[in-house]
Amino acid sequence: MTAFELATQHETVNLWRAGAAAKIELNRPELLNAWNRQLSTDLTAAYETVRDDDEIRAVLVTGAGRAFCSGADLTDMQSRELTEDGRPDLQRSLRERYHPVLTGLRRLPKPVVSAVNGPSVGVGMSLALTADLVYAAPSAYFLLAFVNIGLVPDGGSSAFVPARIGIARATELAMLGERLPAAKAAEWGLINGVFEAEEFEAQVEAIVARLAAGPTRSYAGTKRQVNGWAYDKLDEQLELEAAIQQEMAGTADFTEGVLAFAQKRQASFTGR
Repeated sequence: MTAFELATQHETVNLWRAGAAAKIELNRPELLNAWNRQLSTDLTAAYETVRDDDEIRAVLVTGAGRAFCSGADLTDMQSRELTEDGRPDLQRSLRERYHPVLTGLRRLPKPVVSAVNGPSVGVGMSLALTADLVYAAPSAYFLLAFVNIGLVPDGGSSAFVPARIGIARATELAMLGERLPAAKAAEWGLINGVFEAEEFEAQVEAIVARLAAGPTRSYAGTKRQVNGWAYDKLDEQLELEAAIQQEMAGTADFTEGVLAFAQKRQASFTGR
């Protein structure tokens, strides 16, 4: 496979090309690729490029540095939308900043592969699971961390996770908020496989190269079939997630959860 070459460098996302393959690389390594407003803007631009370029026939999504994506950037207070009463408008943020990218990749009529090179947390886990094939390095883990700050799964994770591993295990991940190591994620069927660190990049890129040389319309048809069966009500589920998340934004537990996160201490929830 031809080595990837940098095609477009956005502020927080790099877009690489290698023949008919493209690589979207989240590039905020100092913050473990936490998802802020600028990352939404740059991911949207990168997605639109791979969507509109007919020469691109397969897409790889990964993260720079030692993480895939650590979830929403809770420190990005300046760009947070607020409701009229001054509370975080999580519903609007989800609709405008996250959903277009996530649904776009899930419905892209080209194969998408996630290379999870480290932590994949919260909406970062949702991003990884929008792909058709998901591979991880041994150091990677998956975490629905929402409950740890008094929130609920969003970004489509309440659809993507149970579709892959069933209700029982999805509920366990969502309610206990514990890390799922890469090896166990593969055992459970959440992801397609784990490659050793020294061969991880080469193995994943070889799969992407194979897909880029394959029958693109056949892959697109397969995606339509899978989406029709597993994600037929994805838009409705995203709206439900956003509405319930907005309810959670008004709770005392959410306020305590974010404060505890900022202060790096254990949250003390009251159930209110």
